[in-house]
Amino acid sequence: MKKTNCALVLGASGGIGSAMVSEFLADTSITHVFAVSQKDQADSGNGFSQLEDKLTWLTSNYSESSMEDVAAVLEVHAGSFSRVCICHGLLHSESLMPEKRFEDITETHLHQILQCNTIVPALWMKILFKLLKGKEDCITAVLSARVGSIEDNHLGGWYSYRASKAALNMILKSLAIEYARRAKNVKIIAFHPGTTDTALSKPFQSSVASSKLFTPKFVAEKLTDIMDNVSVDGELSFLDWDGKVISY
Repeated sequence: MKKTNCALVLGASGGIGSAMVSEFLADTSITHVFAVSQKDQADSGNGFSQLEDKLTWLTSNYSESSMEDVAAVLEVHAGSFSRVCICHGLLHSESLMPEKRFEDITETHLHQILQCNTIVPALWMKILFKLLKGKEDCITAVLSARVGSIEDNHLGGWYSYRASKAALNMILKSLAIEYARRAKNVKIIAFHPGTTDTALSKPFQSSVASSKLFTPKFVAEKLTDIMDNVSVDGELSFLDWDGKVISY
């Protein structure tokens, strides 16, 4: 009987999330892919329907109770997840743009950005613990950002986004310490994808050199390679798309 080897992508309808679903579907060592997003599969626009035998698409509004409902569906596969990608990210919306100066900081902006970029990934890592713990290695990557590096901040601005990613990194660091004690098979990566051609970066792409604007497919391939070669060492790794270490 073929061994079950599952992959899980959270935030699967976004550019990078969708590309990671494609990467995992193409990986013959992975027997099933679970994708979670606010949109259902028909509305995702990603053309995965022909691969339904290997793909299960679940929806969540990312409230804690909704996330727990997803975990309950996945419970039967506990211990069989070798790859997990948490691809949530919010930089701007129709009503919000990154703050250029401290006068632009608002309570609403801080709450929305922190909810998406910090709180939701933290809740996933709490809720999924029993599903990821097992005998086989489970590599878990969470989308972070270089601008979340306190040491690397030389320009200021973007207060909410920077803070949300710095807070995410601290939460992931603490999670890695606790997971190392309670689920030694899990390796956590805080991943900086670089500037990727997705909706998140659209308003800011004009200032990015074409050689530094990556396709989601390129980023997904790079992350897949990192996940395939990283050591399960009980540490959090903060890495960029090229596998280089970023300072906190």
